[in-house]
Amino acid sequence: MANYLGSCLCGTVKFEVQGDFDSFYLCHCKHCQKDTGSAHAANLFSTSATLVWQSGEDVVASFTLPNTHHNKSFCQLCGSAVPSVQAAGLLVVPAGSLDTDISILPTAHIFLSSRAAWDDKLGSAPQFERLPE
Repeated sequence: MANYLGSCLCGTVKFEVQGDFDSFYLCHCKHCQKDTGSAHAANLFSTSATLVWQSGEDVVASFTLPNTHHNKSFCQLCGSAVPSVQAAGLLVVPAGSLDTDISILPTAHIFLSSRAAWDDKLGSAPQFERLPE
């Protein structure tokens, strides 16, 4: 069984995930595009791992989009996405919130029918180690 540490951008929220991830999806649905401000969300899923809040649980808020299963938990101070436990005990962990390296690679891209038009050729964009001058 693995343990993973994570936190929000401002460091107020800290957590530990005890257990293994079942899947790692890159979701291209319109809801994930809106709540990440990006081409897709990168979330890890587990039906057996346990979420333990180390600090900041009192500043975590959750939003569920009405009439959907789409849910996002976030730090109310900095807005960073943080883990949430959803229906039937499904743990969803934003991959970018982890401070511990993970060995699992993305399992799949999902909801590609909603993929952003500009997402098609991202691999051909120039790459820089830092902000270009």
